[in-house]
Amino acid sequence: MLETAVGWHVELKFEEDAHRTRAVALVRLPDGSEVRSHGYARRHPVDPNQPRVGEEIAGARALNELTMRLLTKAHDEIDAESGRTSRPLTS
Repeated sequence: MLETAVGWHVELKFEEDAHRTRAVALVRLPDGSEVRSHGYARRHPVDPNQPRVGEEIAGARALNELTMRLLTKAHDEIDAESGRTSRPLTS
C-alpha cells in the first residue's frame, strides 16, 4: 500500500518561427530542485507549415532529454549515498 503521494509538475514551452520549433521542458522536484532540457525541430523547406507537428517533435525530444537528465541525476545521487560507482541507469 502506498502511503505517500508525490506529484511532479512538468512544463513544456515552445518558441516557433516559420521553419523551427524549440521546446523547453522543466520539472520541479519535491526537494526543490529543477531539471531542464531542450528539444528542437526544423521543417524541411518543401514540407507544409504544420506548427503542431513541430511542437510534437521538439516536445518529444525535450522530454527524451529530460528523461536522460533525471536518470543521470538519480544515478549520481545513488553513487553519492553509497560511496561507490554503480552501473549507469541510462544503459
